[in-house]
Amino acid sequence: MRKTFLLICFMVLVSSCKDSAAGDAELQDAGWSVDVSQLPKKTNVNAKAQGILKGWQPYNAFEANFDRLYETEYREDFVLTIEGLVESQKLWESSTYPAQFDIPQVRGRQKVLKTYILKIKGDLEYRQNPETSIKEMIGAFNDLREHFNIVVNSNLPEDLFSDEKN
Repeated sequence: MRKTFLLICFMVLVSSCKDSAAGDAELQDAGWSVDVSQLPKKTNVNAKAQGILKGWQPYNAFEANFDRLYETEYREDFVLTIEGLVESQKLWESSTYPAQFDIPQVRGRQKVLKTYILKIKGDLEYRQNPETSIKEMIGAFNDLREHFNIVVNSNLPEDLFSDEKN
């Protein structure tokens, strides 16, 4: 009876050790699997919008941090890049906007971009794969840049935007 009991205890002990080793391997694999060469590229901004954006220093600092996203190879570098994006986005959000871009549509797109940046930061903190969040953030940034083009190329009079009766 004792031998059977010891044999069963030994089998349970051996089988439980194997399960925890497999669980650790799964956690390590979920940490980082983003291929930066597969990320979508940035949308180009036309010459008029680029002229306005060139003088907007907080935006330029954010864009420089955003460009570092395509140069990261390791998870640690990526975490530092996202932290830099969070800080530069805060400065950009609190800065004064150029007159043409000081509209609710641009500020709204910037808030959407901020949401995706924070989503990536959360993914990294919880060791989840941030690939889909990164693609969503790049899409939001491209939408913002496209909106800069739309605002600059708009031929509508300013009265339509400020008149609340329409």
